[in-house]
Amino acid sequence: MSRALSAAEVLALPAAVDLATAARALDLGRTSAYSMAKRGEFPVPLLRLGNQYRARRTDLLELLGIEQPTTAPAA
Repeated sequence: MSRALSAAEVLALPAAVDLATAARALDLGRTSAYSMAKRGEFPVPLLRLGNQYRARRTDLLELLGIEQPTTAPAA
């Protein structure tokens, strides 16, 4: 079984991730994640692209209570 992702690893994720990666971020098993997704019970909204699921990083960050660092505006 894979270990859960750290907060820093979640922050480094791309804008959208596959279901297996989202499951790792939430410390869920892959089989449970797919089962939940098929039932519409995954903890964050999922995007369906063909036969693939994608989760938005922003939704994962919000659920996990991780604040995305803000960058200073360009001078």
